[in-house]
Amino acid sequence: MTDHEGHPVSAEHRVDPLGDPYLRTRFALPTRPATFLSRPRLTKHLGKALRTPLTMVNGAAGAGKTLLVAEWAAELTQPLAWLTVETDEERPGMFWAYFLHALSASGNPLSEQVGWPADANHVNRRVLSAIAEELDGRSPAVTVVLDEFDRVTVPEVAEQLDFVLQHAGRGLHLVLVTRTEPMLSLHRYRASGLLTEIRGAELAFTPEEAAALLERHGLRLPVDTARALVDRTRGWAAGLRLCALAAQESPDPETYLKEFEAGRSTVADFLLAEVLKRQTPQTQDLLLRVSVLDRFCPDLVNALTGRTDAARILGELYRENAFVEQLGHSWYRLHPLFGEILRAHLRWRCPSLEPELHRRAARWLRQAGSLPETLSHGAAAGDWDFAAGALVDDLAIGQFFTGLRSDDLTELFSRMGPETTSAATDLVRAACDLSQSDLDRGMAHLQQAESRLATDVVHPAAAQLSCALLEALAARLTGSPARAERAAETAGEAQPEVSAHLLDKHPELPALLLTHLGSTQVWAGRFEDARATLTKVTGSPGRAATVLAREESMGHLALIDYLNGWTGQAEHKALEAVSETERFSLSGPSGSGIGRTVLAAVAVDRNELARAQALLDEAAELPTTLQDPVMAAVRAIVTARLELARGNPRAAVEAADPDLSAAEASPWADSHETLVTSAAHLAEGRSETAAEVLGGLSDDQPACAVEAARIQLTAGHADVAIDLLDGVPAAEPGPAVTVRATLVRAQAAFAAGDTPSARRLVAQALLDARHDLLRRPFLDAGRWIRPLLITSPLNQLASGWLAPASSEFGAPDWLATPPWPIVVEELSARERDVLERLAQMMSTQEIAADLFVSVNTVKTHLKSLYRKLGVNRRSDAVHRARDMRLL
Repeated sequence: MTDHEGHPVSAEHRVDPLGDPYLRTRFALPTRPATFLSRPRLTKHLGKALRTPLTMVNGAAGAGKTLLVAEWAAELTQPLAWLTVETDEERPGMFWAYFLHALSASGNPLSEQVGWPADANHVNRRVLSAIAEELDGRSPAVTVVLDEFDRVTVPEVAEQLDFVLQHAGRGLHLVLVTRTEPMLSLHRYRASGLLTEIRGAELAFTPEEAAALLERHGLRLPVDTARALVDRTRGWAAGLRLCALAAQESPDPETYLKEFEAGRSTVADFLLAEVLKRQTPQTQDLLLRVSVLDRFCPDLVNALTGRTDAARILGELYRENAFVEQLGHSWYRLHPLFGEILRAHLRWRCPSLEPELHRRAARWLRQAGSLPETLSHGAAAGDWDFAAGALVDDLAIGQFFTGLRSDDLTELFSRMGPETTSAATDLVRAACDLSQSDLDRGMAHLQQAESRLATDVVHPAAAQLSCALLEALAARLTGSPARAERAAETAGEAQPEVSAHLLDKHPELPALLLTHLGSTQVWAGRFEDARATLTKVTGSPGRAATVLAREESMGHLALIDYLNGWTGQAEHKALEAVSETERFSLSGPSGSGIGRTVLAAVAVDRNELARAQALLDEAAELPTTLQDPVMAAVRAIVTARLELARGNPRAAVEAADPDLSAAEASPWADSHETLVTSAAHLAEGRSETAAEVLGGLSDDQPACAVEAARIQLTAGHADVAIDLLDGVPAAEPGPAVTVRATLVRAQAAFAAGDTPSARRLVAQALLDARHDLLRRPFLDAGRWIRPLLITSPLNQLASGWLAPASSEFGAPDWLATPPWPIVVEELSARERDVLERLAQMMSTQEIAADLFVSVNTVKTHLKSLYRKLGVNRRSDAVHRARDMRLL
């Protein structure tokens, strides 16, 4: 008799110890299907098996282990024996009989002196020693692949195999293909570098490999579709193949692969048969129950099952690669596709159990302090009172407004029906509505919550604080400073009753409350009170939860500086506000856009009109829906001033009157609207009408008083103009106000025939305006100033920033200057060094030599510099840097 390779087999070795013939298929390399995809990265890794005594390919059912090793084995030129293990081989005698027959069947038999197990349950130690001794002398070495080794569960067999492997020297390379961790001394092999491992994560298909596999099945689909399928299957080989086979039968394969129901698929049949049904009834019940969880630990599983053995079962499932993944610190999760299938199976077997499981999970997770999962499971159970109560008790109501979990919370609680009524649910409804600027509905729900809290004997402090936050927001949206002050007082009374741990856990709540209070103080024109309030927010620890509050507070502080004429300071704070979210890598721009709007106002003062429009457009495109009177008024003022600068007085008047309603009027907002209307009349030649409009103007805003003085002077009312200027405090306003005031006095002197005084005052205005590039006041001054600006030394003072260098003051080139992007990232010290040398017209090679660095290093700094400045050329970088006063 011969084996399948034609080698002779002695009569006594033709049957196993039980007297049954050996099945040739157990010793043959598995056949690879036509759709099999070769993966060189894995076969290359597997090539290390010839340099280590032990190799382990360990993965879940259907991970592609066997076919991978079969492909690699088929290419080997040295001796290889293959054995597919069956459960019979759990007995030592049977295992070693099959092991020896595998060697013989591969054409690498051991000598007759080794012997042969005759007892299925036992093997003589002498036989094991003889096997090891004879293999130790083999050259070339023999590679033995034991496929499905996880079926060997008897420790005695593993110990014997370990013994043979240790004493076979370099004559044996053992490759174990298994679903579970084998009971060998793996730690010793790892520590000595004598183990080659390929595990589940490496076996997983990449999106590119998945796309290639789908193509093998006749499906030419985009890599993005393959990537989504890989995410869902975790790159599980059998899952991908089964999905591909099913998609072949679909009229729209791409849609099928995106939307197939996991619970009704060939994948489900495979997993239920190969994984679930191989478990004990107790383990099956556990797997079905944990399918409602995204992650789980033994204590949580025990809470769902009512048992106490979850730790042991989960450990076994993980070791068996039963699609239970370990996350660390005793936490696990199900393979996502397996979880989908189990949930579908749970609903079919126990349709009423799922809500109860979610309810148990929500209560356990709340005790464990995991709020997001608590809310998710409370919502899934339909227990909205519990979910809303957990959110309020945790003091997390402010998360509706942080930009971190806002959308998730809004989406989750949007499913809450009107039948659920409690103070907590009313507060949550109010937060949902106010976060979407639905003021009417939000106020109604907030009023209901306050009514319920008023009758609550306990008066929970967390609910009171939550209510105060929403009250402050409502006050901001309605322009009611008094209401915001009352909300702040309520919060101050409730705060001592809340644990310090909760307050530290949710810094967004006080930060948001102070931001809302500060915004109402700005609206009321109480700038110093607002500055003190908002500075508390910007000075708070920089955490992701408070980033939007800090951004908006910094934007409001920038607005205060701008309204007071401190353009440079306003720009600096506005840039900080715009860049605040980028420090925490939040997804996209956020906030109300007040920082960008202030930057647009600064751009109008510099006559960078295109840039101003671009910034206004950016602010308008922000995803936030939170629009308060301050933001609406600022945008209206800047847009109106931009239209005036463009020569569109009618459009300016329309823009200056925003559609908003506020509980209280804002002195500065009303004054600026009045000024725009007056300036529009003046631009259209109605000087007297312009002066009459100014009759109701409040004179407590320096910037407004100066602009009113300019209009009155142009209308021919010099005395009124000078009186207005004399009433402006000397120490308070910034350059944007003082430059305009100086120009008004210069115009008055020029009109009175005092040209030397006019020239001296214009020179002073040029000096004061130069640092902040305040061009607009000179353009708004009118024709009278042009004869002065072309004379020396005024033309030198204006040259290069107000007027083109060495030319008469006419239609200036800088009117067409393109809008520069905002610099939101600081330049490094080395980038500044490179920038200074760029301004000196040095070449790349000269800069490298001057800084003692390589040319490539300089090029790297240039790329970074261009990116930060938003330019593509050297000259643009220098111009932009000068615009930003970086040079």
